[in-house]
Amino acid sequence: MELSETLLAQQIVRLQALLEASRQIHSTIQLDEVLCIVLRIVVRELELTGAFFPSFDRSYGDVPSGLKQRLRSAPESGLSAEDDRVLLFPLCDKNGNRFTDLATILPSGRALTIDEVDFLEALSMQASVAIENARFHERIVQWQRLESDLASARLVQQSLLPQQMPEIPRYALAARSVACYEVGGDYLDIISLPSGEVIAVVGDVAGKGLTSALVGMSFRSAFRAMAHSGMPLVEIATRMNQLHYSEGAESRRRYVTAFLLRLDPLLNTIEVVNAGHNPAFLLPGNGGCIRIAASGTPIGMLPFSSYLPEKYLLDPSARLLIYTDGLTEVFCGQEEFGERRLLQIFSDCKETTPEATLSTLWNTLKAYTDEPAQPDDMTALALFRTS
Repeated sequence: MELSETLLAQQIVRLQALLEASRQIHSTIQLDEVLCIVLRIVVRELELTGAFFPSFDRSYGDVPSGLKQRLRSAPESGLSAEDDRVLLFPLCDKNGNRFTDLATILPSGRALTIDEVDFLEALSMQASVAIENARFHERIVQWQRLESDLASARLVQQSLLPQQMPEIPRYALAARSVACYEVGGDYLDIISLPSGEVIAVVGDVAGKGLTSALVGMSFRSAFRAMAHSGMPLVEIATRMNQLHYSEGAESRRRYVTAFLLRLDPLLNTIEVVNAGHNPAFLLPGNGGCIRIAASGTPIGMLPFSSYLPEKYLLDPSARLLIYTDGLTEVFCGQEEFGERRLLQIFSDCKETTPEATLSTLWNTLKAYTDEPAQPDDMTALALFRTS
C-alpha cells in the first residue's frame, strides 16, 4: 500500500512539473523566448550539462562548439562514439515531419531514468507545438510588414499617376490605370511642355507585381528627363531602349512596350511612336478607323532597335484610344475579349467625353468576364478633339 502511494505521489509530482513546464513554454509567442525556456527547463529540472537545438542558434549550459555543427550538417550521422552522453529527442510538426531535435548532454557517468525520459519526450511534444506557433506568429508579423510596405508602395505609385488632366484648347483628355496587385507594371504619364505641346506615354512592363513596378519607376525617371529636354519622340524611344538594355539581364527580361504621343494643339497634329505596344485606335472625325501598329521592338528587348515616327492630323471630333493588353486579355471561359471587341465598343460608344468613354469600356469588361479577380494591369488613355 505504501509503495503504491509513493508511486502515485511521484506520478503527481512529474505531472505537476510537466504542467508547469508546459505553462512556461506556452507563456510567450516569441520564438527565441520559447527556445530559451525549453532549454532552461531541461538543464535545470534534470540537472544536465547542457541542451540545444541543432536547427536553431540557441543553446543552454555547456555545449561543445563542434557538436551542434555536426548535428546540423549531418543530423542522421552527426554523433560519434565520444558523444555517448548526448541523447536526441525528435521534434515533429503537426504532419509528423521531423524538423529538429532536442539534444541533451548528460553529466559524466549519469544516465536518465525512465521517468526522466518520459518527461523529455512529453516536453519535446510541447516544444514542437510552441515552436510551430511561434514560427507561425513570425510569418504573420512578416506578412503584415510586407502588406504595409506594399500598401505604401501602392500609394506612392498612385501618386505618380497624372492627378489632373492638362487643359488643352479644343481637346479633352482622360486616363485610367488599375493594377491587378498592390502595385503594377503599367506606366502612364502626361507631360505639358512650355510650348503648349503635350507628351503622353502608355507603357507596359513585362510581368506583373513589385518587380515590374520598380522597372516602371526607373523608366519613368529616364523618360521624364528626356521629354523635358526637348528630344524628338523617336530619339527618346531609341535612347530609352539603349539605356534599358544596358542595365543587365533582369532588365531585359522586364522589357517595356510603350506608346509615345506628342500632341500639338495649335496644328491639330499628333506624332506617335509605337515601341512594340498594342495598336492604338484613331477614329477620324469623318469615319473609319486607323490602327497605329508597332514600328519597332519593345524597349529594352534588343540592343539596337529603330523606330519610325508617324504623324496624323486630327479632324474635328477625332478620337484616340491608347491601352495596355489588360483591356483585351480579359476572358469569359476560354474566350478572350480581344482587340476586335475593344475597337467595336470604342467605335460605338456615344459618350461625348473621354472620362465617360473609359467608364463605358471598364463597365463592359467587368460585365463580360467571369474571372473572380482582375488578371492583369489595365491602363488606357483617351484623347478627344472637341471642336
